[in-house]
Order: sequence, then C-alpha cells, then structure tokens
Amino acid sequence: MSAGAAANPARRLFATVLGCEAIVIALAIPVAVTTLDVDGATAGAVCGGLAVACLLMAGLLRFPWAFAAGSVLQLAIVATGFMVPAMFFLGVVFGALWATAFWLGRKAERARPR
Repeated sequence: MSAGAAANPARRLFATVLGCEAIVIALAIPVAVTTLDVDGATAGAVCGGLAVACLLMAGLLRFPWAFAAGSVLQLAIVATGFMVPAMFFLGVVFGALWATAFWLGRKAERARPR
C-alpha cells in the first residue's frame, strides 16, 4: 500500500477480515483444548494472543505500516494449523481475503479522480 493507504476505501474490508479472524482464532481455543488435547494455557496464550493482535491491528490500519504487519499476522494465523489443523485451511481462506482486499484497494486507488 502506498502512503495514501490511510485514506484507502478498502480499509474497512481489511478491518473486517481482521475482526472475523479474531473471532475464528478465539473459537479455536476450545477446539484445541477439548478435541486435540492441547494445554489450555498454551492454546489460550497462542490463539488468544493472536485474536487480540488481530483486533489491535484492525484499529491500527490508519498507519501504512499496519498493512505489512497485518500480512505477517496472516502467516501467524496459518501457523496455528500446527495446533489446530483446521486453521491451515481457515488461515489460507483469510489470507486470500486479505490479498483480495489489497487488490480491491489498489483498484479503488486507480479509479479515484486525481
């Protein structure tokens, strides 16, 4: 994203993706504990920490650097698949939504009158 990323109309889409990710990753905690016998403290720290990070990042999207940090966060979400295998799939789905938001944001920037 360019320096004008803060004014990007796709910012709401980025924030929505992160908000939905926060819900999904938080719901992975009981799955990890009850179904996959992951230690509750570990599942809570990893998944809970990522859920909070998603919500914080959604609020920080007014800064251009937050888009790169959100991209790194997408990789961390996929990596939770090592704890909850379904997160490999869900992480890729959310990563695709994140990439789509970049595409739509660039398209909107080009369409904006100068």
